[in-house]
Amino acid sequence: MALITTGNAFIRDLAKFGALGVYVPLEGGFEGRYRRRLRATGYVTLNITAKGLGDVAAYLTQVHGVRPPHLGKKSTESGAAVGYRYYVPPIVNYQLEVLPPKAKGLVLWIIEGHLLSAQEVDFLATLPELEPRVKVVIERGGDRVFRWTPLQKTLLAS
Repeated sequence: MALITTGNAFIRDLAKFGALGVYVPLEGGFEGRYRRRLRATGYVTLNITAKGLGDVAAYLTQVHGVRPPHLGKKSTESGAAVGYRYYVPPIVNYQLEVLPPKAKGLVLWIIEGHLLSAQEVDFLATLPELEPRVKVVIERGGDRVFRWTPLQKTLLAS
């Protein structure tokens, strides 16, 4: 790998395929360079982890209910004492609403993507078709060099 990389091929493939699966060196650092290149070309990046996402489609594109840990506090309702449910706006739709006017789009960068099921990865691969301003990058595993492939191909390989 070149010591200094422009990231043009990565950005071009992201625009072409819409969703990429990346394999990053385990010591880290390389993904930050590519995220910086994305921001320099006009994309806004949103970094999230795959741990604890739950229903990916609902979390990203629909209003959904969450229950924070109740820490022993009971709800006053006459049901199970599991705490109150709070409703959260969809993450992707909210980020698209507050996108700067000159931005190319939103890049959803998901770390620890090896934890996602095949169905969740399939939804994330089709998300750029549902909303063209959204691009998806999922860290699918480790490698000696930073490399990427279309997300659909990583789904077939696993």
